[in-house]
Parts: sequence; structure tokens; C-alpha cells
Amino acid sequence: MIATPGPVMLLVASAGLQGGYKRALQTIFGTNFASLVLILLSVLILKGALNINEQWLNGIKVLGCFYIAYIGFDILKEVASRSSAENEMTLNAVSGGFKKGFLVGISNPKDIIFFASFFPQFTGVTADLNLSLIVLTMSWIILDFATLSMVYLSFNRLAQSAWYPKLLALCGLILIAVAIYGIYGIWF
Repeated sequence: MIATPGPVMLLVASAGLQGGYKRALQTIFGTNFASLVLILLSVLILKGALNINEQWLNGIKVLGCFYIAYIGFDILKEVASRSSAENEMTLNAVSGGFKKGFLVGISNPKDIIFFASFFPQFTGVTADLNLSLIVLTMSWIILDFATLSMVYLSFNRLAQSAWYPKLLALCGLILIAVAIYGIYGIWF
């Protein structure tokens, strides 16, 4: 589930392309913190301490889809505005960072659905529910961090090639497609 392409991966990749590993790392920390918040909400729902109305959850998903589409359009706008005389592309709108990573992570429909419905199915890892939740959370954070770091390293190699603008444009299009698919799945 962590390795499936989605908005978080694309944001980390474009943040890394624009600002190097330091910026990618800040973005990864933001997305990981968002995962911890979603895990906490999932645990509270699982333990019966929190009940979320399905309409509110769908509203959050729709807002997340719009935010993801906004980032995709910003990437496309920056790619389109690049003049042929420039050798290097600047992407201020998708520079990543902790805040942007958190916002994309917390609004990611894939993660919301995963932590609300799929994650609780694995709480039987140990006989103690709390220990199981700790093991699952730590496993998620470690695997997520490692996967997103590998995504950055892979995209970083491509940043030096002529494919760079095309790759960023593809990232923007994929983000928009993910947002449209997410909205379609919520409403239909």
C-alpha cells in the first residue's frame, strides 16, 4: 500500500527535484506526521472514543482531492511558463516542506481510507491491542520513510536529464487524475 503511486509520492519527488534531499526530507516528515494524525484518529474510532459522520469524512476527502488537483495544476503551470532560454526550472509552488507534506498527507483520500478501514484489520499482530497498534504504527512510519526516500533518490537521478520537465508535467497530470478519480469515487 505504501509503495503505490499517489499524491504524497509525487509531492516528495517534485520537492526533492526542486530543493534536494533536505527539502524532500522535510516533506517526508510532514507526510509522516499526517500519517500519525490519521493513525491516531483511526485508533480513537477503533476504541470507540470517536465517531465521525460519513458526510464529514466525504467532505474532508473532497477537499483533499481539490487540494491535490491544485498542486497538480501548479506543477503544470510552472512547466508551461518555463521559457526555452532557461536551463533550470524553478518550482516555487511545489517546493514541498513540512507544511505542504502534512497538508497533502492529511488530505490524501488513499491514506484516509486506508487508516479508517484497512489499518484496523491488522490490530491482532499481538495479543495486546496497544502493543499491536504501536508495532503497526512504527512499521508504517519506517516503511513510509524508506519508500519515500527511495522515490526521491530515483527521481533525483532523472532531474539531470532532458526528461526533467516532462517528468514534472507527468507528475502534475497524475495528481490531477488522482484528484478526479477520488472525487468520482466519493460522489458516484
